[in-house]
Amino acid sequence: MKEYKYKINGTEYKVSVGDIDNNEAQVLVNGVPYKVELEEQAVKPVKVAAPKAAAAPRTESGAKVISKPVAAGGAGAVKAPLPGTVLDIKVKVGDTVSPSDTVVILEAMKMENNIHAEKSGTVKSIDVNKGDSVLEGATLLTIE
Repeated sequence: MKEYKYKINGTEYKVSVGDIDNNEAQVLVNGVPYKVELEEQAVKPVKVAAPKAAAAPRTESGAKVISKPVAAGGAGAVKAPLPGTVLDIKVKVGDTVSPSDTVVILEAMKMENNIHAEKSGTVKSIDVNKGDSVLEGATLLTIE
């Protein structure tokens, strides 16, 4: 039995819905049993078959084609780990950072993600602005 609690005009009701047979439901409201007749559905839901996954593309030799983000910015590049929107940039060009310092706050899937420096150094360039949408692997800033 599924149980629900409702408050209507200040009065609380505890409703339990039992078995449904031939458009008739067994319902218990505050301990009092009722038989409830349901309207017949005019149109029954249509089942839609799940789409089949397409085969991965392959080269002429039969090897799988795997695309990787283009390396940009060099060894000191801090890259976006996932697509999102830049909410805040915590450093300026010329600032000194150490590993695990938060340098950018990136919003992805309605969550704020702190992006940290991966190494010590000086911020050489900032490649994004607040409010920019970035893709996974995009260079956010460069540390020398």
